Amino acid sequence: MTASQNLLVFISDEHNPKIMGCSGSSIAVTPHLDALAARGTRFSAAYCNSPACVPARAVLATGRYVQDLGNWDNAQPFDGSAMSWHRRIRDSGSDVTAIGKLHFRSSDDDNGFTEEIVPMHVVDGVGDLGDLIRDELPVRGGVAQMAMSAGPGESSYTAYDRDIAARAQAWLKNKSAEASTKPWVLFVSFVAPHFPLTAPPEHFFRFYNNPDLPWPKLYGESERPNHPYLRDYAHSLPYDDYFDSPEKVRAGLAGYLGLCSFLDEQIGQVMSCLERCGLADQTRIVYTSDHGENLGARGLWGKTTMYEESAGVPLIIAGAGFGVGHVCATPVSHVDLYPTFLEATGVERLPSEADLPGQSLFDVWKMENGRTAFAEFHGMGSKTAAYMLRDDQYKYIYYVGYPAQLFDLTFDPEEKHDLAALPEQRERLIAFEKKLRTYCDPEAVDAKAKAVQKALLIQHGGREKVLEKGDFSFSPAPGTAAVFEKAS
Repeated sequence: MTASQNLLVFISDEHNPKIMGCSGSSIAVTPHLDALAARGTRFSAAYCNSPACVPARAVLATGRYVQDLGNWDNAQPFDGSAMSWHRRIRDSGSDVTAIGKLHFRSSDDDNGFTEEIVPMHVVDGVGDLGDLIRDELPVRGGVAQMAMSAGPGESSYTAYDRDIAARAQAWLKNKSAEASTKPWVLFVSFVAPHFPLTAPPEHFFRFYNNPDLPWPKLYGESERPNHPYLRDYAHSLPYDDYFDSPEKVRAGLAGYLGLCSFLDEQIGQVMSCLERCGLADQTRIVYTSDHGENLGARGLWGKTTMYEESAGVPLIIAGAGFGVGHVCATPVSHVDLYPTFLEATGVERLPSEADLPGQSLFDVWKMENGRTAFAEFHGMGSKTAAYMLRDDQYKYIYYVGYPAQLFDLTFDPEEKHDLAALPEQRERLIAFEKKLRTYCDPEAVDAKAKAVQKALLIQHGGREKVLEKGDFSFSPAPGTAAVFEKAS
């Protein structure tokens, strides 16, 4: 039986898993995350289950896939009604506190935490209504802001993250003075490195002035893959149109890399406080992100693709029960965290949870093969559903109505060569589709998501009203207002 301990969970927003020193980046500056990986287990094939904030976070909370939850997109947030791991642990008698971004519907809901400190939830309790438009995709408003914000400085997001780190340290100090026999959970949720790509100068210029700053892969116009799903996304969210000079691309990359370093700095401050408070030996630490970031690869910025940069996530767990300096290449995903967190805090799994798709990572980290990770997407910039299966060697992506994709990640880890059209891969594609259909009926799920989205769009006044109101480039930090810009 795994010994229960305290649990400190760090989550970031939009952290491309390749941008850490411990994952092989020669340019990323992430000493605290690297140190965490050195004393724990890093899962090198970890995935979110839907690459956008709201659905990813709903899955992470509940351990269930989007198709089972109905949190299809950024306009259908988690409302606390489905059982979550934090509710289960809280109801067992433990203190489960969240500090920072949750991106649920509202703090007026019981989201399963003992306390929510400076939470960020979706705008007006409804989120991004533009996600509900799935046909005749509009060009989204606010997309210019990603390039325009890239540079040195402070933003409402960096101020928010500094506040989150400060409050987490104060919470740990207070907790160290308490006498309790129950393990506690502290969920510290930062917004970096999510855009705006405004990084504190000491971090920004470290990369902007680096002559070896690597350029995005497949960035040239002739190199970009011409898949219809990617064309849809690039049309609706044309971020790259505004990265219209080498200087702007360099600023975007430096801003993002700088925010990764800034994030690492905040995490380091909280981990140092844990040590100073004498709590480190009694506490397991987890680090992950809600999803990744394309970061210019293939001419794409943002998320919502099934490429490694977007659907992949960093995942590190350190503490009792996990290997030291170990790298686990077995595919895992966020649904595995629900049973992991229950086991870490000594909470028994209920019979009603027998159908959860995840498996405790206390067991998985020792495995060498034999698992498959699943992801799906039904939101922004997509006319049709996308589904991913990742096994030990291959990644299969199925699109309703569009050609499938297939990548051999052993020999092509950068996903530069789509094998799906090769005759010799036909049997593999058939086998993968057959396996996908054990997870869901992809056409039926696609139709269900679109029916719900259409009904909700009508409820909010219809397509034209939503377009007239516009959308926002990122959710505002607490105390700031969303800035709406019209779509077209």
